[in-house]
Amino acid sequence: MNILVIDGQGGRLGRKLLEGIRKICPEATITAVGTNSSATENMLRSECADRLATGENAVIVACRTADIIVGPFGIATADAMLGEISPAMANAVASSLAYRVLIPMNLCNTYIAGVAHGSAAIMEDALEHVRSLAGKAQDGGK
Repeated sequence: MNILVIDGQGGRLGRKLLEGIRKICPEATITAVGTNSSATENMLRSECADRLATGENAVIVACRTADIIVGPFGIATADAMLGEISPAMANAVASSLAYRVLIPMNLCNTYIAGVAHGSAAIMEDALEHVRSLAGKAQDGGK
């Protein structure tokens, strides 16, 4: 199971995701890609990723082999996250064959209706969904 975590800005969400995913999927191969070096550095501090990289090409390449992509909703939206998500990055995420678990965030001139700002329940729901996807993959997709 190859799980890809993508984050930008300061990488705080990515770090939390890495820590949560490592607890619930200890056997998974986890790749973390930051859209900038600060995000990658913060995710590195979690010590939960098997591989780390930074930048547009790293996002594009990692999306090719991921089984699950996890990150903020903006990673699938061109010019999101104050412009850190290039159209090529967003296209790689959106066109990947991987299952996507996107965390809604009401930031950067975006409002997602029905989403409470900073809700811990959203993170818990996302991690539970990743756990169930990883479990299904281990059971042969059943």
